[in-house]
Amino acid sequence: MPLFKDADELYTHLGRLFEEALKDPEVGPRIRELDCTVQFRLRRPDALVTVKALREEEPEVDLGITKLRPDVTLLAEADTMHRLWLGQVNPAVALAAGRIRATGPVGKILSLVPLITVVLERYRAQLTAAGREDLAAV
Repeated sequence: MPLFKDADELYTHLGRLFEEALKDPEVGPRIRELDCTVQFRLRRPDALVTVKALREEEPEVDLGITKLRPDVTLLAEADTMHRLWLGQVNPAVALAAGRIRATGPVGKILSLVPLITVVLERYRAQLTAAGREDLAAV
């Protein structure tokens, strides 16, 4: 059974992670250095999280259908992406094994990897603060 009951629950936690990280004065600029729009296409539950992180523009996070055009798309089970942001999934291994499929410029895809460590503790703390220790302790 999937960890998230529906897309709205996933947006509440994973979507908020990106919204809050982009507002952070230390983390936000590091994310905007990606200079691209990344879309996470998730299954079980089906959901779309699109993050526009451009150097010279206001960042934006769209949850669900969007008009933003992604430069990089990552397709995965929602549980896999959740575990990735908790630091429990090695992105290189997941990509090689096909648990995460990526499209877009390889350089942009690879530049996402260091950002995972930047938001790991933030995500766990956010889940705990929301009373979702069950998700934080997966």
